[in-house]
Amino acid sequence: MSFERVVLIGLGLLGGSIGLAMREALPGTVTIGYDADPATRARAQQRGLTQSVVESAAEAVVGADLVILCVPVGAMASVAAEIAPALREDAIISDVGSAKGTVARALAAALPGHQIIPAHPVAGTERSGPDAGFAELFRRRWCILTPGPEVDPASLARLSALWEALGARVEVMDADHHDLVLAVTSHIPHLIAYTIVGTASDLEQVTESEVIKYSAGGFRDFTRIAASDPTMWRDVFLANRGAVLEMLGRFTEDLTALQRAIRNGDGDALFDLFTRTRAIRRQVIEQGQDDARPDFGRSDH
Repeated sequence: MSFERVVLIGLGLLGGSIGLAMREALPGTVTIGYDADPATRARAQQRGLTQSVVESAAEAVVGADLVILCVPVGAMASVAAEIAPALREDAIISDVGSAKGTVARALAAALPGHQIIPAHPVAGTERSGPDAGFAELFRRRWCILTPGPEVDPASLARLSALWEALGARVEVMDADHHDLVLAVTSHIPHLIAYTIVGTASDLEQVTESEVIKYSAGGFRDFTRIAASDPTMWRDVFLANRGAVLEMLGRFTEDLTALQRAIRNGDGDALFDLFTRTRAIRRQVIEQGQDDARPDFGRSDH
């Protein structure tokens, strides 16, 4: 079931974390890395994110039985075209992007005949770059695989086993359904975070120093999300625009209803909403997706 030679293209948070996790969990697997940025390649080599780091994507994939594209979703098509001539016929191609429908179509167009299994490890931090990765990133987190109907079940099983070896829990899902789910759980929250932090910085009545000095827990947590990699999130919103716009429409309707309740002094409506959302928070903790300790387990030190 295991892979002999795994290539990671893109050595930032996710690519680096996969490499480090594989070093711990699958030491017998050969790992090769490539990144378009020479400085990132140099730092990846220093940190040992993969066993070797090479100078081109095409060179990296020679002889590989698994290639994982860890680049922004907007770059998937161009990277796939670059590696196509050098791939083994039986190589499995995957990725880590958080939009799946457009990625699946782009990879299928660029790499006809290959086993393509898009993947989304639902894990990450606001940090990026070759110093951001760590081996424990995927432990107890979900990795969603979105294979098309043409994918060989044995290939799917091999990729599932790899992610499970890295500590992840694997779910198989239709790509378009994934994009709708993640629009709700990830993409819209990021959009709201970017918006509220931008609104705060644009307020003329409140100085920037006051916004920073008096950041209460809610705003502080928004700034963490809003510090996420801008290239990645630009591409996610463009790639998943249909699902994002659908969910944004629903959110706008709910926000209008909340605005009306506040204007009308409708305390019952506010209390009912806040009670319902509190129950969701408890379920998130019960599923092991966050920390129940005060202040999310943050240390003051």
